[in-house]
Amino acid sequence: MKISLLIIEDNQSIAGQLIDYLAGKGFIVDYAHNGRLGLQLLQENQFDVIILDLMLPDIDGLELCEKIRLESNNIPILMLTARDSLEDKVKGFESGTDDYLTKPFELEEVAMRCIALSKRRDLNQSNSITIGDLIVDSSKQVVTRESKPINLSVTDFNILLELAKAFPSAISRNELTKKVWADDFPDSDALRSHIYTLRKAVDKPFAYPMIKTIHGVGFRLIEQ
Repeated sequence: MKISLLIIEDNQSIAGQLIDYLAGKGFIVDYAHNGRLGLQLLQENQFDVIILDLMLPDIDGLELCEKIRLESNNIPILMLTARDSLEDKVKGFESGTDDYLTKPFELEEVAMRCIALSKRRDLNQSNSITIGDLIVDSSKQVVTRESKPINLSVTDFNILLELAKAFPSAISRNELTKKVWADDFPDSDALRSHIYTLRKAVDKPFAYPMIKTIHGVGFRLIEQ
Protein backbone atom coordinates (compact mmCIF):
# COMPACT_ATOMS: atom_id res chain seq x y z
CA MET A 1 0.00 0.00 0.00
CA LYS A 2 1.19 3.51 -0.75
CA ILE A 3 2.20 6.05 1.89
CA SER A 4 -0.44 8.72 2.54
CA LEU A 5 0.88 12.18 3.44
CA LEU A 6 -0.70 15.35 4.81
CA ILE A 7 1.30 18.51 4.07
CA ILE A 8 0.47 21.50 6.30
CA GLU A 9 2.30 24.44 4.73
CA ASP A 10 1.14 28.00 4.00
CA ASN A 11 3.83 28.79 1.41
CA GLN A 12 2.16 27.77 -1.84
CA SER A 13 5.44 27.63 -3.76
CA ILE A 14 7.04 25.22 -1.28
CA ALA A 15 3.81 23.21 -0.98
CA GLY A 16 3.56 22.95 -4.77
CA GLN A 17 7.12 21.63 -5.05
CA LEU A 18 6.49 19.05 -2.33
CA ILE A 19 3.18 17.92 -3.81
CA ASP A 20 4.54 17.58 -7.35
CA TYR A 21 7.68 15.71 -6.30
CA LEU A 22 6.11 13.39 -3.71
CA ALA A 23 3.07 12.56 -5.85
CA GLY A 24 5.49 11.79 -8.68
CA LYS A 25 7.26 9.36 -6.36
CA GLY A 26 4.02 7.49 -5.69
CA PHE A 27 2.93 9.07 -2.41
CA ILE A 28 -0.77 9.87 -1.85
CA VAL A 29 -0.67 13.57 -0.96
CA ASP A 30 -3.24 15.85 0.67
CA TYR A 31 -2.65 19.51 1.47
CA ALA A 32 -3.72 22.14 4.03
CA HIS A 33 -2.67 25.79 3.80
CA ASN A 34 -3.30 26.45 7.50
CA GLY A 35 -3.51 24.65 10.82
CA ARG A 36 -7.29 24.71 11.11
CA LEU A 37 -7.74 22.95 7.78
CA GLY A 38 -4.98 20.51 8.72
CA LEU A 39 -6.87 19.48 11.87
CA GLN A 40 -10.07 19.09 9.88
CA LEU A 41 -8.39 16.81 7.34
CA LEU A 42 -6.90 14.75 10.18
CA GLN A 43 -10.38 14.21 11.60
CA GLU A 44 -11.78 13.14 8.23
CA ASN A 45 -8.92 11.02 6.85
CA GLN A 46 -6.19 8.60 7.81
CA PHE A 47 -2.58 9.55 7.03
CA ASP A 48 0.72 7.72 7.44
CA VAL A 49 2.92 10.83 7.86
CA ILE A 50 2.39 14.57 8.45
CA ILE A 51 4.75 17.18 6.99
CA LEU A 52 4.33 20.26 9.20
CA ASP A 53 5.54 23.83 8.72
CA LEU A 54 6.01 25.87 11.90
CA MET A 55 5.18 29.31 10.51
CA LEU A 56 1.45 29.00 9.86
CA PRO A 57 -0.93 31.98 9.56
CA ASP A 58 -3.49 30.87 12.15
CA ILE A 59 -1.65 28.67 14.66
CA ASP A 60 1.99 28.14 15.57
CA GLY A 61 3.31 24.80 14.32
CA LEU A 62 4.59 23.81 17.76
CA GLU A 63 1.15 24.42 19.25
CA LEU A 64 -0.45 22.46 16.42
CA CYS A 65 1.94 19.54 16.95
CA GLU A 66 1.06 19.46 20.65
CA LYS A 67 -2.65 19.55 19.81
CA ILE A 68 -2.29 16.60 17.44
CA ARG A 69 -0.48 14.63 20.15
CA LEU A 70 -3.03 15.55 22.85
CA GLU A 71 -5.73 14.08 20.65
CA SER A 72 -3.86 10.76 20.88
CA ASN A 73 -2.81 10.89 17.28
CA ASN A 74 0.31 8.78 16.78
CA ILE A 75 0.90 9.72 13.15
CA PRO A 76 4.62 10.45 12.60
CA ILE A 77 5.33 14.16 12.13
CA LEU A 78 8.18 15.68 10.09
CA MET A 79 8.68 19.37 10.81
CA LEU A 80 9.94 21.48 7.90
CA THR A 81 11.03 24.93 9.04
CA ALA A 82 13.48 27.77 8.65
CA ARG A 83 14.00 27.73 12.43
CA ASP A 84 17.39 26.07 12.59
CA SER A 85 18.78 26.77 16.08
CA LEU A 86 19.34 23.98 18.59
CA GLU A 87 16.76 25.60 20.87
CA ASP A 88 14.18 25.50 18.07
CA LYS A 89 14.90 21.83 17.41
CA VAL A 90 14.60 20.98 21.11
CA LYS A 91 11.22 22.76 21.25
CA GLY A 92 10.13 20.83 18.18
CA PHE A 93 10.93 17.45 19.68
CA GLU A 94 9.45 18.46 23.04
CA SER A 95 6.18 19.35 21.29
CA GLY A 96 5.99 15.84 19.86
CA THR A 97 7.57 15.83 16.42
CA ASP A 98 9.35 12.68 15.23
CA ASP A 99 11.79 14.35 12.84
CA TYR A 100 13.01 17.88 12.07
CA LEU A 101 14.34 19.19 8.76
CA THR A 102 15.40 22.80 8.16
CA LYS A 103 14.78 24.86 5.03
CA PRO A 104 16.15 24.91 2.39
CA PHE A 105 15.91 21.15 1.96
CA GLU A 106 16.35 18.55 -0.76
CA LEU A 107 13.09 17.02 -1.96
CA GLU A 108 14.67 13.59 -2.16
CA GLU A 109 15.61 13.79 1.51
CA VAL A 110 12.03 14.70 2.44
CA ALA A 111 10.81 11.61 0.59
CA MET A 112 13.38 9.36 2.26
CA ARG A 113 12.53 10.67 5.72
CA CYS A 114 8.81 10.14 5.12
CA ILE A 115 9.46 6.55 4.07
CA ALA A 116 11.62 5.98 7.16
CA LEU A 117 8.97 7.47 9.48
CA SER A 118 6.26 5.31 7.94
CA LYS A 119 8.36 2.15 8.32
CA ARG A 120 9.24 3.05 11.90
CA ARG A 121 5.58 3.48 12.71
CA ASP A 122 4.74 0.10 11.20
CA LEU A 123 7.47 -1.56 13.29
CA ASN A 124 6.25 0.08 16.48
CA GLN A 125 2.63 -0.88 15.94
CA SER A 126 1.35 -4.19 17.18
CA ASN A 127 0.64 -6.69 14.42
CA SER A 128 -2.62 -7.56 16.15
CA ILE A 129 -5.53 -5.13 16.57
CA THR A 130 -8.26 -6.09 19.06
CA ILE A 131 -11.65 -4.37 19.02
CA GLY A 132 -14.11 -6.05 21.35
CA ASP A 133 -14.29 -9.70 20.33
CA LEU A 134 -12.72 -9.00 16.92
CA ILE A 135 -9.00 -9.60 16.36
CA VAL A 136 -7.23 -8.60 13.13
CA ASP A 137 -3.65 -9.85 12.80
CA SER A 138 -1.90 -7.98 9.97
CA SER A 139 1.28 -10.09 9.94
CA LYS A 140 -0.51 -13.44 9.67
CA GLN A 141 -3.51 -11.98 7.81
CA VAL A 142 -5.80 -13.79 10.23
CA VAL A 143 -9.16 -12.55 11.52
CA THR A 144 -11.13 -14.03 14.42
CA ARG A 145 -14.30 -13.03 16.22
CA GLU A 146 -15.35 -14.71 19.44
CA SER A 147 -12.23 -16.85 18.85
CA LYS A 148 -13.78 -18.20 15.64
CA PRO A 149 -11.68 -17.89 12.47
CA ILE A 150 -13.12 -15.78 9.65
CA ASN A 151 -12.02 -16.49 6.09
CA LEU A 152 -11.68 -13.35 3.95
CA SER A 153 -10.39 -12.52 0.50
CA VAL A 154 -7.24 -10.41 0.32
CA THR A 155 -9.23 -7.30 -0.58
CA ASP A 156 -11.81 -7.84 2.16
CA PHE A 157 -9.00 -8.33 4.67
CA ASN A 158 -7.29 -5.11 3.57
CA ILE A 159 -10.56 -3.18 3.92
CA LEU A 160 -11.14 -4.59 7.41
CA LEU A 161 -7.55 -3.82 8.38
CA GLU A 162 -7.96 -0.16 7.37
CA LEU A 163 -11.21 0.04 9.35
CA ALA A 164 -9.43 -1.46 12.36
CA LYS A 165 -6.51 0.96 12.06
CA ALA A 166 -8.93 3.89 11.95
CA PHE A 167 -10.96 2.72 14.99
CA PRO A 168 -12.71 4.40 16.73
CA SER A 169 -12.81 7.01 13.94
CA ALA A 170 -14.60 6.64 10.62
CA ILE A 171 -12.74 6.38 7.32
CA SER A 172 -14.21 7.95 4.19
CA ARG A 173 -15.08 5.94 1.11
CA ASN A 174 -12.52 7.90 -0.89
CA GLU A 175 -9.74 7.32 1.65
CA LEU A 176 -10.60 3.63 1.96
CA THR A 177 -10.42 3.26 -1.80
CA LYS A 178 -7.04 5.03 -1.90
CA LYS A 179 -5.63 2.85 0.88
CA VAL A 180 -6.76 -0.46 -0.58
CA TRP A 181 -6.50 0.08 -4.33
CA ALA A 182 -4.01 3.01 -4.53
CA ASP A 183 -4.15 4.43 -8.07
CA ASP A 184 -5.83 1.33 -9.52
CA PHE A 185 -9.32 2.67 -8.79
CA PRO A 186 -12.08 0.06 -9.15
CA ASP A 187 -15.53 0.76 -10.52
CA SER A 188 -18.01 2.54 -8.25
CA ASP A 189 -19.72 -0.66 -7.10
CA ALA A 190 -16.54 -2.50 -6.05
CA LEU A 191 -16.25 -1.05 -2.55
CA ARG A 192 -19.97 -1.54 -1.94
CA SER A 193 -19.68 -5.19 -3.00
CA HIS A 194 -16.70 -5.82 -0.74
CA ILE A 195 -18.41 -4.16 2.23
CA TYR A 196 -21.38 -6.48 1.62
CA THR A 197 -19.22 -9.63 1.63
CA LEU A 198 -17.26 -8.33 4.62
CA ARG A 199 -20.46 -7.79 6.62
CA LYS A 200 -21.66 -11.24 5.64
CA ALA A 201 -18.50 -12.76 7.13
CA VAL A 202 -17.79 -10.46 10.09
CA ASP A 203 -21.28 -9.39 11.21
CA LYS A 204 -24.01 -11.79 10.10
CA PRO A 205 -22.95 -14.91 12.10
CA PHE A 206 -22.66 -12.94 15.35
CA ALA A 207 -24.88 -11.23 17.89
CA TYR A 208 -24.39 -7.65 16.72
CA PRO A 209 -22.92 -5.88 13.65
CA MET A 210 -19.56 -4.10 13.97
CA ILE A 211 -19.32 -2.45 10.54
CA LYS A 212 -21.36 0.73 10.58
CA THR A 213 -22.13 3.07 7.68
CA ILE A 214 -21.67 6.74 8.56
CA HIS A 215 -23.89 8.51 6.04
CA GLY A 216 -22.08 11.21 4.09
CA VAL A 217 -18.71 10.06 5.45
CA GLY A 218 -17.88 6.38 5.06
CA PHE A 219 -17.55 3.46 7.47
CA ARG A 220 -16.33 2.68 10.96
CA LEU A 221 -16.07 -0.24 13.33
CA ILE A 222 -18.08 -0.14 16.54
CA GLU A 223 -17.54 -1.98 19.81
CA GLN A 224 -20.64 -2.90 21.77
